[in-house]
Amino acid sequence: MAITAIVLYVAFAALGFGWRTWMQYRRTGSTGFHGVSGRPGSLEWLAGVGFVVAMIAGITAPLLQLTGALAPISILHAPWLQGAGTILAVVGIAATLYSQHDMGESWRIGVDAGETTALVRHGVFARVRNPIFTAMLAFAAGITLMTPNPLALIVFGVLLLTIELQVRTVEEPYLVRTHGESYRQYRSTVGRFVPGLGRVG
Repeated sequence: MAITAIVLYVAFAALGFGWRTWMQYRRTGSTGFHGVSGRPGSLEWLAGVGFVVAMIAGITAPLLQLTGALAPISILHAPWLQGAGTILAVVGIAATLYSQHDMGESWRIGVDAGETTALVRHGVFARVRNPIFTAMLAFAAGITLMTPNPLALIVFGVLLLTIELQVRTVEEPYLVRTHGESYRQYRSTVGRFVPGLGRVG
């Protein structure tokens, strides 16, 4: 199962970051990468650095389990959980690509305070404000279930925390500054990560 997890992780990175970056560059002339926001040590900076670290470390857990350096937690090491994790990881990849497609030319990683992109409210964004992050968490949860060792659980926790920080301290303040009342109205009716939850009045 560790080998399958590694293959899926490589596919996720190649499609969700590599292919999407290439498509963005072809369409707009920009890769969409804006780096880490905030001064070193700030919440914004920690969110960006933590996200990068979690994404890179995410493949380390199945690699170490494959080599025998880490053992899975016995209570979580069940075939039905690994099967569910595989399905969740595949769904997470598909949902990431679908959400990125719906975001169109507004897709980016990080924030450029001087850049203004269209506020996307159609497609899956009509139901969830951050569907790409939701899909990425689903993928990461799937990989964690496939190789449920201690490092995998820690990495998932770090990813969850840093996505929350990124959305609350970087993305949402930027969108309020950029789109003002349009974004305030949008966030009051559409959930943050799942439909109906996390609406902000």
